[in-house]
Amino acid sequence: KVPMLILSFFQHALNSGIRRYHVAPVLCQRAKVAMSHFEPNEHINYEKLEKNINIVRKRLDRPLTLSEKIVYGHLDDPAKQEIERGKTYLRLRPDRVAMQDATAQMAMLQFISSGLPKVAVPSTIHCDHLIEAQLGGEKDLRRAKDINQEVYNFLATAGAKYGVGFWKPGSGIIHQIILENYSYPGVMLIGTDSHTPNGGGLGGICIGVGGADAVDVMAGIPWELKCPKVIGVKLTGKLSGWSSPKDVILKVAGILTVKGGTGAIIEYHGPGVDSISCTGMATICNMGAEIGATTSIFPYNARMKKYLGKTGRADIAALADEFQQHLVPDSGCQYDQVIEINLSELKPHINGPFTPDLAHPVSDIGAVAEKEGWPVDIRVGLIGSCTNSSYEDMGRSAAVAKQALAHGLKCKSKFTITPGSEQIRATIERDGYAQILRDVGGLVLANACGPCIGQWDRKDIKKGEKNTIVTSYNRNFTGRNDANPETHAFVTSPEIVTALSIAGTLKFNPETDYLTGADGKKFKLEAPDADELPKLEFDPGQDTYQYPPKDGSGQHVDVSPTSQRLQLLEPFDKWDGKDLEDMLILIKVKGKCTTDHISAAGPWLKFRGHLDNISNNLLIGAINIENGKANSVRNALTQEFGPVPDTARYYKKMGVKWAVIGDENYGEGSSREHAALEPRHLGGRVIITKSFARIHETNLKKQGLLPLTFADPADYNKIHPVDKLSIVGLADFAPGKPLKCIIKHPNGSQETIMLNHTFNESQIEWFQAGSALNRMKELQQKSS
Repeated sequence: KVPMLILSFFQHALNSGIRRYHVAPVLCQRAKVAMSHFEPNEHINYEKLEKNINIVRKRLDRPLTLSEKIVYGHLDDPAKQEIERGKTYLRLRPDRVAMQDATAQMAMLQFISSGLPKVAVPSTIHCDHLIEAQLGGEKDLRRAKDINQEVYNFLATAGAKYGVGFWKPGSGIIHQIILENYSYPGVMLIGTDSHTPNGGGLGGICIGVGGADAVDVMAGIPWELKCPKVIGVKLTGKLSGWSSPKDVILKVAGILTVKGGTGAIIEYHGPGVDSISCTGMATICNMGAEIGATTSIFPYNARMKKYLGKTGRADIAALADEFQQHLVPDSGCQYDQVIEINLSELKPHINGPFTPDLAHPVSDIGAVAEKEGWPVDIRVGLIGSCTNSSYEDMGRSAAVAKQALAHGLKCKSKFTITPGSEQIRATIERDGYAQILRDVGGLVLANACGPCIGQWDRKDIKKGEKNTIVTSYNRNFTGRNDANPETHAFVTSPEIVTALSIAGTLKFNPETDYLTGADGKKFKLEAPDADELPKLEFDPGQDTYQYPPKDGSGQHVDVSPTSQRLQLLEPFDKWDGKDLEDMLILIKVKGKCTTDHISAAGPWLKFRGHLDNISNNLLIGAINIENGKANSVRNALTQEFGPVPDTARYYKKMGVKWAVIGDENYGEGSSREHAALEPRHLGGRVIITKSFARIHETNLKKQGLLPLTFADPADYNKIHPVDKLSIVGLADFAPGKPLKCIIKHPNGSQETIMLNHTFNESQIEWFQAGSALNRMKELQQKSS
């Protein structure tokens, strides 16, 4: 069928008497569709995607999954690239880059260090992480602009100089902005935030990375990714009642656990897909980060087409229709693992506390909480975040709140609402949802991450006070939301959060239980129903986008040498060609160690652009196996116990190299590369664990560290915090070849164990050069 966007050209050609077979090639060349409204000269290139897919399909001679089509469709060299799921490293050419303000600082500082004049692909910066929830939207935004003026100015001017679009504070959360403006079926986008996979709700391969990876892509260098496996999730049946898209991913998280998706793309398919809205699909993809997945994706369908049309991108939908065969999986394609979920049988879920994979049906959580000794009274309910802040989410929550108000009830718990973007905020204000949520007792916060990432000036409890909160967020690690280790955080859908906040207790099941109205009569909440998209057009709200100038070469980017927020980067030292002998152990970590444990967020976010200052939070949340305490380790040179960062600084001052010993899935959670930059900055050389989360392992490699894993996980028990370690054989460091570790005990005895790694040849060059950025500069010097 003829795309609508070229229909007028076609009709004009026919009316002019030109023969069709002469017209068609000309029209195909002219039918260019912009990647976004903000970049009219950057066009979607489905022809190249199609060409690459056909090359790879012919080579592999088998049906392809959707994930494979889009990933392999972006190969730098599809004809010669070695392709084996879970084994080979792919060299890819992503279409664009997105950065949130907390990670963009370090990414732009690294890009400045590269010496390049302008980014090679469309890139954007989004100001969403530095706004603290305190008094409410407008007041909190004003305060954030004042406190963070230096950082915002740096990001705005750096964006202008290097050709990067800048979304000002108040514009919204990066992932909602991407969904509304930049994601589209078949795109490959990398973002410096772990929840970048949100864009998979629009059929794109959107992957969370560290800032150094973003610099590679912005520099025009092929980006490396280990060829992902593909886990298929077949959806049958249809969502209804209180069940929501959030329950799909909460269920999947319970099945796969926090590391079950590592090294894989989660690909949803099956007849049940069509019962989920586009923004609902985005919710599911977003929280795939919590199972360690590389990303998640849904096939292009009518729900995506509807969303594209409503967000002013009908031309992209028309083009996607033409190339639809490349935006869905091939019939008969093979997955590495298949999970099947019947949506008609799926019950509302709530996961937690302290980990997002501890899944419970809402009907069971009250009894489980009482049995486990978790507080059942809910202190605060929080809806919104990048996972659940769509128009549909707000509408379903308002539908629940409206019923309570009709019976004279308000929330028993404190209740907050975070709109996902300025467009969502303006539209729910216009359509009355925001006022309903206020009337039931809610406080509307700024269009930002807020409490989801610990940007919450919480006043209703004291630190150390045991309490429960329920959120529609994605993560619930210890202390994640409010820095209180005794806060039991549970994640669920926005409508369940709203219902539980009205009831004030985990013991309430909205499917079966009754509430008592102000008139003393009992009533039951009806399952919420709301439009997935507004009947009218979206209200865009205030204009919050800054276009980069055509020529930014004259733009000045100011970084004061006395700044406490920003610091230009110095290159890390190169490998000296010797084995790493007699390293001290900074800490042997016991149990879960996320990037929140390694480099805490919350109040530390203000130092994300200043490596030395933020290094004062290195591993302060990790539990030391020697004494069971956080931020208390033995200084092997003085034998005194002290904070982890102080001990690391002491070792660095004394010229002593050190290592960290970790447990399973070390570095899960955020994409923050500060968790890799900090140990490198303070003298660390090796991180040895049972297993790594994908993004963190890559970040460590990028900064010149050695992430190694025990060939025998039981060897974790052979290393004690008082031992010294030597990594030998580095002169012969090679892909697939284990390294030898000699453990030297204080009594003079020694043990030798083997350590595995996943370095390829180019990554070994990063280590030898001292970092990936150092290696980039070496190559630039050679080419010049």
